[in-house]
Amino acid sequence: MSAPRKRDDEAVQRYAEQFGNVLADTGWPRMSARAFAAILASEEGRLTAAELADRLQASPAAISGAVRYLLQLRLATREREPGSRRDVYVVQDDFWFESMMKQDQGLVRWEEILQQMLKATGAGTKSDRRIRATLGFIDFIREEVEGLSERWVKRKAEIDAQLDAEYGE
Repeated sequence: MSAPRKRDDEAVQRYAEQFGNVLADTGWPRMSARAFAAILASEEGRLTAAELADRLQASPAAISGAVRYLLQLRLATREREPGSRRDVYVVQDDFWFESMMKQDQGLVRWEEILQQMLKATGAGTKSDRRIRATLGFIDFIREEVEGLSERWVKRKAEIDAQLDAEYGE
């Protein structure tokens, strides 16, 4: 295990803000991206709405909308501290995996609707071809996600073992 380094809170906050901006540049709502990056970079991986508002210099309403988005995508969860009335927003260890699995469930819904649309388009039409191609792509993605899930479980075990050894857990 390497010697522990001192946390540079100012640098962490600066890089978290940069990561939030990168996420926003890729299509995330800006405040949600900033909130996600702030929670992710926090030492405990958990912040209250008040802490988020303070760190991001944002209004409670802006924070509320931001965390709602993160909760919908399962990139964060809401927990209540025992004996407290305050919600805490938490980034779980496997948040990316959980989010991707939710997206896979969304693909099932897309496929169901597209199958219904396909019935209405009429065989041999241009729209029939486009919808069939779209369904083929969705099927491909679902198969790939299944394979990725299996490979991720194995890879995550390797990563966890490496981190456990590095952090002496």
